[in-house]
Amino acid sequence: MDNENAPIKKTAFNSGLIIGGLLLIIVAAMYATGALLEGVQWPMYIYYLVYPVLIGYTVHAYRKANGGFLSLGQAIKVGVTAAVIGGVVYFIYNMIFVTFIEPDYAAQMMEVARANMFEQNPNMTEEQADMAISIMEKFSNPFLGGAFWIVMSAFFGFIYSLLSGLIFKRERPLH
Repeated sequence: MDNENAPIKKTAFNSGLIIGGLLLIIVAAMYATGALLEGVQWPMYIYYLVYPVLIGYTVHAYRKANGGFLSLGQAIKVGVTAAVIGGVVYFIYNMIFVTFIEPDYAAQMMEVARANMFEQNPNMTEEQADMAISIMEKFSNPFLGGAFWIVMSAFFGFIYSLLSGLIFKRERPLH
């Protein structure tokens, strides 16, 4: 009985780089056009639509590399690994961005958020705005945000790889 399985690392690593690269392209385009600072969300919807397709592609590619066979466990391993690698790629980019490219970006975001608060709620007091901004500042930490992104990538990677595994599953016959 041949229990050899294709290594998950190569498929997951390559797909993770593609997933992370797609996110970087979208975020960089949003930054370059000013959409990121303005809080425009529609470009991220592209990522949210393509992400499950890329996870499904990763699971299918692994099945192909594995001689046409795929267990549900393998599907989850390869999908979650690719998702986490994509999240790590974004985390590294974000750290470079906030450290070297635009160190005062968080402060700029807080200014825009403050202006939007008063525009959307003209009755808001300065104290209420200060409290809301202080909460936002706590969550704008790049390490916390990056860790959160990796966890969310793993969570959704699990969901999409589970679904893909259920679709593409093909067990090796027992001899």
